[in-house]
Amino acid sequence: MPTNFWIFFITALIPLFVGAIWYSPKVMGTSWMRENGFKEEDLQGANMAFIFGLCYVFGIFISLGLSGIVIHQPSVFQVMMPDVMVEGSAAQQQFNDLMSTYGNNFRDWKHGALHGVLYSVLLVLPLLAINALFERRGWKYIMIHFGYWLITLTLIGAVLCQTLTYL
Repeated sequence: MPTNFWIFFITALIPLFVGAIWYSPKVMGTSWMRENGFKEEDLQGANMAFIFGLCYVFGIFISLGLSGIVIHQPSVFQVMMPDVMVEGSAAQQQFNDLMSTYGNNFRDWKHGALHGVLYSVLLVLPLLAINALFERRGWKYIMIHFGYWLITLTLIGAVLCQTLTYL
């Protein structure tokens, strides 16, 4: 169990901050609007508190899910279940020995960023592309959204891997 569970609430803000920059008119906002056939007036009148609130909740889900990909140590614990939970058991001792020797391996921002990039390329890009193909959208549309998720997941992965701690 993470000892600094609050980090999920901080990393959930990353999609909002990156989105504010990425989809601004000076970066990709104008291209995004053109690809969607939107005009400024089409975007008026939305309940932004509801939209941002749901985006934040979904950001928490993304951070929780990505933590299991960027940090490998909990997987070792899961493989040893339920024996590792028994106080003084051989499994618990093996786990403690393993963690004292290897517990900090691959626990830096570079490793988390790498997994964020891999996750973006191997999961997000295909998901976006499949939907876009059936919606008859072009590659520009796909790449606008993929760029956003690439940056967002790279940052979330980097922060989680560098800062998330376990008991």
